[in-house]
Amino acid sequence: MNVIDMLNTTVFTIGNQPLTAVEVLGFVTGALCVWAVTRQWWWNWPIGIANNVVFIVLFLGAGLYADTVLQVIFVLLGLYGWWMWRRAGTATDLPVRRVTAPEAAAGVLATAAGTVAVALLLHSQTDSTVPWPDAFILAASLLATWGQARKIIEQWWVWIVVDIVSIPLYVHKGLWLTAILYAGFLCLCIDGLRRWRRDLAAQADTPDVVVVG
Repeated sequence: MNVIDMLNTTVFTIGNQPLTAVEVLGFVTGALCVWAVTRQWWWNWPIGIANNVVFIVLFLGAGLYADTVLQVIFVLLGLYGWWMWRRAGTATDLPVRRVTAPEAAAGVLATAAGTVAVALLLHSQTDSTVPWPDAFILAASLLATWGQARKIIEQWWVWIVVDIVSIPLYVHKGLWLTAILYAGFLCLCIDGLRRWRRDLAAQADTPDVVVVG
């Protein structure tokens, strides 16, 4: 039995739904990663990269091709975020900030264009049954990860929307544990938004904070 077969082995069931080892690993590493992000701990990035590798196997097996590609890109963005946060050294060296108007406009346009382009590609070149939500999750998640790497507080709102779209999609695909994980992500994102707002307010009393990058 190879590694892929081992990861796809059923470890237990919930009701009539089998849960594989890869789903369990995705659940654990994903939850730990987002929890660490809410606290601005740099090691969320290597944990997140491990989570991406796990989800490549899971999503490919479920026919979620855009999500599979997304996880590969996440690995590259994870390395970038890891470098950014480690280069800064401390939270004050790379403080939480708000998005600028040009960044917001570019992000909305890029997400819309990416969603349309990927959805059309999935529709014409794959057997995907859910091209539009799959494509949106890819495009919006890339935007959110970029914002996370630069500690832009609005990235939490993007993640919240991604989670709201993802939960019913994964239920539809029978990935129940992953759907539960994303429901947990949603709660963690709300907590992260609250924590980062508190940090942003505290920075208002520290005028000598310097933004790196």
